[in-house]
Amino acid sequence: MSPETPAAQPARAEHWRQRLIRTLLYGKNVDRNVKARARVGLAIIAFVSIYAIIAGKLMLFGISAESNEASRRAAQDATATARPDILDRNGLILATDVKTSSLFGEPRRLVDRDEAVELLTGTLPDLEVAEVRQRLGTRKGFVWLKREITPEQERQIHRLGIPGIGFLRENKRVYPSGPVVSHLIGHVNIDNQGIAGIEKWLDSNGLADLHMAGFANDRQQEPVQLAVDLRVEHALRDELLKAKEKYKAKAAAGLVSNVKTGEIVAMVSVPDYDPNNPREANDPTRINRLTTGVFEMGSTFKALTLAMALDSGKATLNTMYDARGSLRYGRFNIRDTHPMGRAISLSEVFTYSSNIGAARVALSQGVEAHKAFLKKLGQLDRLRTELPESAEPIVPKRWGELNTVTIAFGHGLSVAPLQAVMGINALVNGGYLIPPTLLKRSETEAMKFAKQVIKPETSQKMRHLMRLNAEIGTAKKADVAGYYVGGKTGTSEKVVNGRYSRKQVLNSFTAIMPSDNPKYQILIMLDEPQPLAETYGFITSGWNTVPTGGKVIARIAPLLGLEPRFDLPPSERLILAATR
Repeated sequence: MSPETPAAQPARAEHWRQRLIRTLLYGKNVDRNVKARARVGLAIIAFVSIYAIIAGKLMLFGISAESNEASRRAAQDATATARPDILDRNGLILATDVKTSSLFGEPRRLVDRDEAVELLTGTLPDLEVAEVRQRLGTRKGFVWLKREITPEQERQIHRLGIPGIGFLRENKRVYPSGPVVSHLIGHVNIDNQGIAGIEKWLDSNGLADLHMAGFANDRQQEPVQLAVDLRVEHALRDELLKAKEKYKAKAAAGLVSNVKTGEIVAMVSVPDYDPNNPREANDPTRINRLTTGVFEMGSTFKALTLAMALDSGKATLNTMYDARGSLRYGRFNIRDTHPMGRAISLSEVFTYSSNIGAARVALSQGVEAHKAFLKKLGQLDRLRTELPESAEPIVPKRWGELNTVTIAFGHGLSVAPLQAVMGINALVNGGYLIPPTLLKRSETEAMKFAKQVIKPETSQKMRHLMRLNAEIGTAKKADVAGYYVGGKTGTSEKVVNGRYSRKQVLNSFTAIMPSDNPKYQILIMLDEPQPLAETYGFITSGWNTVPTGGKVIARIAPLLGLEPRFDLPPSERLILAATR
């Protein structure tokens, strides 16, 4: 055999490598051509299957894309705007959702825009032609045309058969009681988002987050139960409207609070508005005067002043104060409406509502003690409740003796009326400061938030003073038989052009019932009442807010479950005797 040439050696090496690769890829004794044909056939089958699936999907989308998209949008929209029902303490509905239709357009699917505009504006005359034309002239896939149309309007538009025009089912918020609970409930915007009152509180306490997460649909929300009693609310509002008209007042407000739980059982401020027409809420005269407004509360603040003195131990009910003449302090001359012309006891300061006596009581305690006591009772800081609308109290920047003198009888410090109610609740409920709430709350739950601010025996004495005021003092016109009412009147002159005006006043009357074991406090306010012949030309609280309070008590006491008790002994024997 002849030896191999150098050129044959690389060929044989190449042949060896190919044999190795073929063995690794196809194994031994396998026909490569058969294997290749099988793989090509498998690839063809795979591609055919994939394209068949795609074709089938396209056919399905072509048949039902429009209805699926509309359903998807409707479902998302309904989920995003669903809100829980709001109930009163007895389960009556204050706010709920109802289904309503809204009109939308899909500009890309319109065949004739001008015809669509003409037909729609002819059916819905309140639509602006230029605005509808502009919206349908865009290249958007979806535009709103009109929210919350009536079923009859929906039927009329449906019969027109306009391509690219459709309807979505939405949740619309409705308030069956109308304006009766407007300031308490608040209202929502066109997208069913809370923008005032309890409605706004719901959104800020997790409802908005649930909407974004898609968990707030109609079947996943428990109703929200409030402390308000719709029956009491209606009676209070009715009497306030009558009083506002009778005394020609600019505004009126009232509140019923459970002194042992802090629950707000009723809250009314008139003029009010209909939450079903929330545009009315933009009127500045329709604010909630009980939380958004701040006022000098007048002589009702004397209750705080006298409680401070009694609780300090530096004074008793029989401590005497000089009220023989007016009190000159700086350039101010402080007088009494009904001067006694003699020294009077602390008890008489309250009963006869002496400004001079209250000023001397406060001065005897000192400026710092006065400030500390009012702060302890929550009168110097902004009050926070479930209602987002709340005002900061107006506190003197430099608090000197003159401020203490005037604040002692309710001038020079402006607070929200609900804030004052909270403080007086503490004076009569055993001494516990309990934050007010619009939600239903038991006494046990309330005590978790309660703070002891005065002694129980001080509270007992304040109940005696308030009852005594209804027996022989300025609150006699509110002493409804059977309910052992106690109270304190307040007439605060309003500042006009930098000076206090005797003709423009804010009157208030706060009452408790029953005085021996109070459960409820009622506040009545009239803004700028006018003199009448039957009031002998007087505009002080005893002539208007007190009789109004009596009418309210007579109507709501049975609704609140208070049983009348007759022939009870006077406060001196029933209440005061318990402190000795």
